[in-house]
Amino acid sequence: MPAFDASAYGRGIADIYDATVRDLPTEHAVSRLYDLAEGGPVLEFGIGTGRLALPLAARGLTVAGIDGSADMVEVLRAKPGGERIPVTIGDFSTATVDGEFALVVLSTNTVYALPSQDAQVACFRNAAAHLRPGGRFVVEAWVPDLTAFAGGSVLRLLSMSEEVVVAEAARLSPAEQLMRTTRVRLSAEGVRMLPANHRYAWPAELDLMARLAGMRREHRWSDWAGSPFGDDSRAHVSVYLWSA
Repeated sequence: MPAFDASAYGRGIADIYDATVRDLPTEHAVSRLYDLAEGGPVLEFGIGTGRLALPLAARGLTVAGIDGSADMVEVLRAKPGGERIPVTIGDFSTATVDGEFALVVLSTNTVYALPSQDAQVACFRNAAAHLRPGGRFVVEAWVPDLTAFAGGSVLRLLSMSEEVVVAEAARLSPAEQLMRTTRVRLSAEGVRMLPANHRYAWPAELDLMARLAGMRREHRWSDWAGSPFGDDSRAHVSVYLWSA
């Protein structure tokens, strides 16, 4: 496998990223994160184009970020208020910023962008190292569902409207817990190929990573609205608490 390049995903999608996440429940996410921060400073791993960071800052919170993609951060900088958010360019499993934070956020399945279990464990430890006593690490991710894969691959329609059709081809490597995907986005502007790799993990594995980093799970919901997590949940928002 090629060496991990933290900037690769952003290079391929930065110019249209905001369009691809337009239907996500941003208001619910921002409200939940604002409450969890309890007025304290927030650090977002994978801050990207600022979908969460900018509205959190607009609510009066101090926000900083780490992102592997200078292209994504350039889009953030072009938005009102984006130039006031300090961002470190680097791999968020190892890159650091000054200060202690009430909340570290890793949303939108971004934990799976890290290429290995070791990198994900390092990310949890990095989050804990940035938290003040009583601080929280919030992870949003999908729950692996391997039943859709026949012969280790799948082609599926993700969304369809009169303006945009999005399909995804995916190939599974269960031994590595790796899913290689390419999304195909068709619109009036043309066809875009959006490749991404996911080193997926089940919620219980993420809980163990948190324990290794000195954190314990405080909450787990199916979504940002706080719906109960259960057997049929296809995603989760997990909150981990750190204490010195």
